[in-house]
Amino acid sequence: MRLAYIAGKYRDERGEYYVYENILAARRVAAELWAMGFAVVTTHANAFLLGGALGIPASVWLKGDQEILSRCDLIVMVPGWESSAGASDEHSLADTLSIPRYYWPEDHGELERVAKRPKL
Repeated sequence: MRLAYIAGKYRDERGEYYVYENILAARRVAAELWAMGFAVVTTHANAFLLGGALGIPASVWLKGDQEILSRCDLIVMVPGWESSAGASDEHSLADTLSIPRYYWPEDHGELERVAKRPKL
């Protein structure tokens, strides 16, 4: 089973409603990937721990996300990721680490094929 990392916009200057919409978008993609046969890391699921609720700076969360990504087999970019500094950094890190990048929903078919291939 391959480990997939979901990258997409989290914060939104327009307000909390849009942050929630970004979380839901990541969750929807994650659910589809789980159904295909991937194990999925969705850091958006940490939403209720973010935002200083525990007094932990955002930089700590972002560094942790990068560590998690470094252990994944692939990254899937959720629509709108380009407008997110964090997702853009994750996109670049995946490139640096030679982690295959896929774009949702354009690469849906390819992801289905990847999920079916035996992991070496």
